[in-house]
Amino acid sequence: MKHPPAYQKVKLALIELIRQREWKYGQVIPSEPLLARRFGVSIGTIRRAVSELVADNLVAREQGRGTFVASHTRDYMLDVFFRIVDEQGHKELPTARLLDFRRARIEASAAEQLRVPGGTPGFRIQNLQSIGGKPVILETIWLPADKFPGLTEYMFTHRDGTIFGLYQQSFGHMVVHCVESLQAVVADARTREQLGLRAPAAVLRIVRTAITDKDQPVETRVRHIDTRELRYLSLLGRRG
Repeated sequence: MKHPPAYQKVKLALIELIRQREWKYGQVIPSEPLLARRFGVSIGTIRRAVSELVADNLVAREQGRGTFVASHTRDYMLDVFFRIVDEQGHKELPTARLLDFRRARIEASAAEQLRVPGGTPGFRIQNLQSIGGKPVILETIWLPADKFPGLTEYMFTHRDGTIFGLYQQSFGHMVVHCVESLQAVVADARTREQLGLRAPAAVLRIVRTAITDKDQPVETRVRHIDTRELRYLSLLGRRG
């Protein structure tokens, strides 16, 4: 029976330590020499294990400061999870206005993404997002209620940071990657009204599901985006 390489064993051990909160979100982890001594392996083995954690969005390296447990700050979200840019290739996180927050049975299409039965109790949240003061994204978020016990509208709207940061800090769900599906569609009346579009109007529809470090989907959202002045930028050939 073939044994996994040493760096894989170290990687799994580091993941477990992060899950056990030995190092808090945003906290620097020990240096590579210290980790090498702790696990009794070479620095090269540690470096490869940590590099995989960086690629998996579990930790982040900062030049001159060290390696940190990834924390979903606005800057981190902008760099890792936001792909909308203007015509010059610049991007900024939009500001959001809550339109609706309610408990609801999860509809079939969202339930499929979340790997739960249709009709499962959940939360339905709708935001209108603006860039430069202009509404450009209408999004609907679905969350399974059992993964977010005690979530309230007040907690959601008064969070200290990003939505993924709320999941991480308050519920222990660390989102490490997302699966997206893109399609051009004709905007319905509500989308046109919220985004200030005239009929008929085409928008970019993105279905995005957030996956945690435990390979569990915890959120799925549908975004309708006015792309008259925006683009979707995908960096191929790079992990993370």
